[in-house]
Amino acid sequence: MLRTGVWSLAVCGLALLAACEKNSEADVNRALDGTNLIDQSNLNELMLTVADPEDAVNHFERVLAQQPDRLDLKRGLARSLVRARRAEASLPVWREIVASSEATDDDRLGLADALVRTGTWEEARAELDRIPPTYETYDRYRLEAMVADARQDWRRADSFYGTAVELTTRPSGVLNNWGYSKLMREDYSGAEKLFLEALKHDPAMFTAKNNLAIARAGQRNYTLPVIEMTQAERAQLLHTLALGAIKQGDVQTGRVLLREAVETHPQHFEAAARSLAALEG
Repeated sequence: MLRTGVWSLAVCGLALLAACEKNSEADVNRALDGTNLIDQSNLNELMLTVADPEDAVNHFERVLAQQPDRLDLKRGLARSLVRARRAEASLPVWREIVASSEATDDDRLGLADALVRTGTWEEARAELDRIPPTYETYDRYRLEAMVADARQDWRRADSFYGTAVELTTRPSGVLNNWGYSKLMREDYSGAEKLFLEALKHDPAMFTAKNNLAIARAGQRNYTLPVIEMTQAERAQLLHTLALGAIKQGDVQTGRVLLREAVETHPQHFEAAARSLAALEG
């Protein structure tokens, strides 16, 4: 009788131990799963921000193959494709995202951005129109401005650009775009002011410097503005001014500027030298 009681206790003890081990294993697995989710989330964020864009595309394609229903992974792939300058390839992914019942206004903005990058202006406009007016962000107004530009709706473009500038702490890019819009309208004076404003916020932005030279040449002002520039940049800006002068019919001024550009550049300036040779040939 005693042996039976001891045996029963032993069996119960083993069963209890087994149950404890199972519970412990389940708890550990749950904890590890949670850790993996955190690690995966951090990895996805890194891929979207600091990783090489093509590496990010490969990463999201790989994890999506394993979890094809995850909307956050589809977003990661679409954004990575845009970062990799493959906006056309991102469009089917974005369209699949916005067709989901879980799609957000931010997703529609992502699709509109990709459409703008591919020059699909009317579809981009339609997508932006689906976003409620209460959704007021820098990116939304930046895209609205560019779409208005494409339609040559200058009044709306100026309004959207102005709002976008107010909604960011780094307005150099949108100021440069706004200035380029003014260039297309041949409002060279207005463009010059915007490029100078952009350079106040980002003195190293060469695109704005070159656009500034174009704006000044459009006003037949062939002197370089007082801005930060390297010797190589100075030569390139002189070349831009020279081409602008020639386009305006001021050929002799253009010739002088081309010579100065060739002499200023710290290395051989092939483009300016070729333009000068063609002019003097």
